[in-house]
Amino acid sequence: MGAGGKLCSHFGYCEQFAISETEGDKIKGKALQTPQPHEPGALPRWLHGLKAKMIIPGGMGSRAQNLFTESRIKVITGVPMDPPESLANQYIADMLTTRENACNH
Repeated sequence: MGAGGKLCSHFGYCEQFAISETEGDKIKGKALQTPQPHEPGALPRWLHGLKAKMIIPGGMGSRAQNLFTESRIKVITGVPMDPPESLANQYIADMLTTRENACNH
């Protein structure tokens, strides 16, 4: 998440991560986690350790996407800058719309 509780447009600048646990079509639990200072390759390991199965960033470079894929974490980019809970609910309802990845490196 970035400022104002909405999705950060560039993954590498996220201040916090909203971790949602789902069961069926409901959000069962949620928590905000603050990552360690950003360094290449650290976030995929950290989120894998939190048992993340998928991430929904606004934008993410191809190298980072590959690192997440190697960690068996699905990446969905190009989503609107909505609050994380709204994005999770849109995904669960199969109504999440995507557009161009906000990051081009």
